[in-house]
Amino acid sequence: MKDAGQTSLWEATAPKARERPALAGTQRAHVAVIGAGYTGLSAALHLAEAGIDVAVIDTHEPGWGASGRNGGQVIAGLKYDPDKLERMFGRRGAALVEAVGAAPDLVFDLIRRYQIRCEPVRNGWLQLAVSERTLKQVTSRAKQWQARGAAVRVLTGPEAAALSGSALYLGGLLDARGGTVQPLCYARGLADAAEDVGARIFHASPCTRLSRAHYGWFVETPGGSLAARTVILATNAYSGPIWPELRRSVVPVPSFQIASDPLPQSLRRAILPGGQSVSDTRRLLRYFRQDPEGRLVMGARGSFGQVPPEQAMQLHLKAVREIFPEAAGLGFPYRWGGHVAMTSDHMPHLHELAPGLLAGLGYNGRGVAMATMIGRMLAAWAGGTPGQALPFPTTALKAINLHDFAQLGARVAVRYLRLRDAMDR
Repeated sequence: MKDAGQTSLWEATAPKARERPALAGTQRAHVAVIGAGYTGLSAALHLAEAGIDVAVIDTHEPGWGASGRNGGQVIAGLKYDPDKLERMFGRRGAALVEAVGAAPDLVFDLIRRYQIRCEPVRNGWLQLAVSERTLKQVTSRAKQWQARGAAVRVLTGPEAAALSGSALYLGGLLDARGGTVQPLCYARGLADAAEDVGARIFHASPCTRLSRAHYGWFVETPGGSLAARTVILATNAYSGPIWPELRRSVVPVPSFQIASDPLPQSLRRAILPGGQSVSDTRRLLRYFRQDPEGRLVMGARGSFGQVPPEQAMQLHLKAVREIFPEAAGLGFPYRWGGHVAMTSDHMPHLHELAPGLLAGLGYNGRGVAMATMIGRMLAAWAGGTPGQALPFPTTALKAINLHDFAQLGARVAVRYLRLRDAMDR
């Protein structure tokens, strides 16, 4: 997982992963899953729980991509607020809102049932406002969730300062449904749980060719092949040439994180004393938390292109100085990054690409909870539940116009949004 010049906190602190073979020879499964991140592993686990024969292949070990590189924040909901989701999806909207609101419950239930050792903490998630404009938005969001019975409350400025340990924010919300996990350990734990109930998982097994067959689909890898009635593509931001239109339906956006040495006790008591995680309302949001050893983890959108990690982390150190000036002198020995799959409508997507070929992707930065939930929906779909009966809408695949220029556009957008955030300050 480690790229040159990067050291991931999650990789450094995770126990050794289970050894798994590469796919060899000709094998069969009722369902083949391509991709061993949260989506694919959740799908495999739920399929195996239902007694359905499932096999997972990946180029790397489980959690190698975004599932092992994210901030580990378990967040309910989507970018859109409940009222807007219900307007967007009509009668189906209420079921969608209920499903996305319950996504953290699914994560922590799986952790409990399968005794996944991933440092779970469920003390809530803070969304903190950096301006009067965004404070109004966050307040409205909290009230909409409250109207649906969710444990979400509005925070005043002093409450936000007390919970975060920073005087930078004007207020916000506390969502008690949220929490944190060690994200790589969670991915590995899902893989172990899926295997323990009957799934087969193969690493070092990239899909080199996917073709139709009279019984369904034929998946080829360098060392073997897999015949399956149904295939789930769960490759998200790391989608390659297997199904080119799927790759062109999302834009991989870099996300970069740094982590400190363990904080002195005085700072541990002052910074996020209640153990919540935080996302702010900047256009280029910052997200941060403490890990169980008291390290401060700070994340934000990264830079496109081949940017040295030392250069990329300067913006993060600046964020530390702005949010927690008292922590400015800490050492930050960990720095790492990955890609977040962004969609043009800021919604996750469920697709049936062809009969018996399903896909779910595009979590727009909320992948821990939403990918786990979408994985469960894909398992139900592959197991025979009609797509129209799922709580999340299935849509036709649509490539982003001028996709080859999308990263250039995103790079320009990042610079523009960074300028707007600076002007707001």
